[in-house]
Amino acid sequence: MPPLLALPFPAIDPVAVAIGPLQIKWYALAYIVGLVGGWYYAKRLVSAPSLWGAVRRPNPLDIDDLIVWVALGVVLGGRIGYVLFYNLAAYLAHPAEILAIWRGGMSFHGGFLGAVLALVLFARRRGLNTYAMLDLASVVVPIGLFFGRIANFVNGELWGRPAPDFPYAIVFPNGGPLPRHPSQLYEAFGEGLVLFVLMAIAVRACGFRRPGLLGGLFVVGYALARTTCEFFREPDPQLGFLFGTHVGALGGGITMGMLLCVPMVLAGAVFIVRALRGDTRPRPRLDGSAADSAEVTSA
Repeated sequence: MPPLLALPFPAIDPVAVAIGPLQIKWYALAYIVGLVGGWYYAKRLVSAPSLWGAVRRPNPLDIDDLIVWVALGVVLGGRIGYVLFYNLAAYLAHPAEILAIWRGGMSFHGGFLGAVLALVLFARRRGLNTYAMLDLASVVVPIGLFFGRIANFVNGELWGRPAPDFPYAIVFPNGGPLPRHPSQLYEAFGEGLVLFVLMAIAVRACGFRRPGLLGGLFVVGYALARTTCEFFREPDPQLGFLFGTHVGALGGGITMGMLLCVPMVLAGAVFIVRALRGDTRPRPRLDGSAADSAEVTSA
């Protein structure tokens, strides 16, 4: 019998669409909606010359190609990151399971690094400013984060810590008898909705004229939002708390999610400082025109 204060977990079928033997789950649909939404928003942003100033804009066809690069980077990086950061021993014992992506197991931090690598390679191949491309991605990524966390909730995974006295706690099907924080929804709100609004305000105020600034703001903002949500999220069972132990309602331990956010804050701060100093801007040529953005990427 669940506690009186607990809310029942909504009975949502994890399969969003089923056509005969073909099944599309909410988790896969979240990735699709996030990528398509990001693609559409990015095309709108590159069609506004006033946002770019002297920085070379990618054209709409570049965005069409970029979405493929980023999708591969997110999926491969997310899987490799989960294997390395969260469950290495188990996958070393059963290496064939590494390829079983359909069974779950993705890391945002790994997907983030995979997307960054894809963006860097794409920018260099097309002669675009690397920092500006990272900025563009940073503005649209919260769309995918929002839908991804909603899918986590629908799947009843990555639930929160026990919260027996919280009036909106939920008893998750696989989370034991205790009511728990719906931390997936907290993350959807903080890492998705709030960060999306903040990045939209920043891009309208600053544009992409200071390459690296928006990317730095996003990285720091995500790290802060994720760290805050980690106080409500149950650590992965195979890792638990890396330092400290669960103390009180919010806990006092350090999780892997928190630890991985530390280098993100440092990297984001470096990006912001370099952007404000003008280190990433196109350098003027002797004839007074802006330097080709490919020359800036080595700065």
